[in-house]
Amino acid sequence: MFVILGAAGKVGFSTATALRAAGLPVRAVLRDAAKADKLRAIGCDIALADLRDPAALRQAFAGAQAVQIILPPPLRAADAKGEMRQMTANMAEAIARAGPERVLAISDYGAHVDGDIGMPTVFRRFEERLRALAMPKVFLRSAEHMEGWARSIPTAIATGSLPSLHHPVERTFAAVSTGDVGRSAADLLRRPSMEKVERIVHAEGPRRYSAADVAGALSQLLGRTITAQAVRREHWQAALERAVSASTAGLLVDLYDAHNKGGLIDIEPQGEVCYGTTELVEALRPFVPA
Repeated sequence: MFVILGAAGKVGFSTATALRAAGLPVRAVLRDAAKADKLRAIGCDIALADLRDPAALRQAFAGAQAVQIILPPPLRAADAKGEMRQMTANMAEAIARAGPERVLAISDYGAHVDGDIGMPTVFRRFEERLRALAMPKVFLRSAEHMEGWARSIPTAIATGSLPSLHHPVERTFAAVSTGDVGRSAADLLRRPSMEKVERIVHAEGPRRYSAADVAGALSQLLGRTITAQAVRREHWQAALERAVSASTAGLLVDLYDAHNKGGLIDIEPQGEVCYGTTELVEALRPFVPA
């Protein structure tokens, strides 16, 4: 049995779909029963558990051959870092007690960097906590999700400008579709590397992109010109707080500061990389009005 935590999310659903297409048994772990129908439709068993409930997680993980876990940034937490630390501890406790053969953890580009660079540093601590587990582990570090740009599309449509925290807007960075992350995870789960107790794999798309490339993709999809516009640094926190808590926004501000220094939010030196096939324009197409 392959157990997928957060299976209703974009990455988790992609993993579950790929495993089911290969004829493998999947238990989809969800917090919200209302999201179960699409997973039942592809043949998944369903378990309900909250990341704040280690006992429920342990029950959901019971009997698993492999478990895939993910640490979602809390959107409205007063203490995002503390909440993610507690969710990490709950997952680690549940895995240790359930004892699956192996674990795949979705992590983040930049998780290898020393020092505090915001969100990637939270994932560094996530990896460190999971290293204490006895079973083989894969850390699948995901590049920036292409679909994350979807929240800026309404602004781009309304104004012709795509706001960007990437400075300068011509600088390229690693990005990947959530579907490709999930499919890469499924492949790693199906074909484990038995000679390694720990494996670190980086997931990114077929090439690197800039904010200007995102604007170009939207121009292509919308049939009119969209221009990338760098948001001034002093406006970042307020802009982010329109969507997330001040605490979570602060972690993202530190992340983009690190991005804009160049070279930090990247693969670990000599790291293993898995390249997806989904181009940016295809990842964005579902979010653009027909």
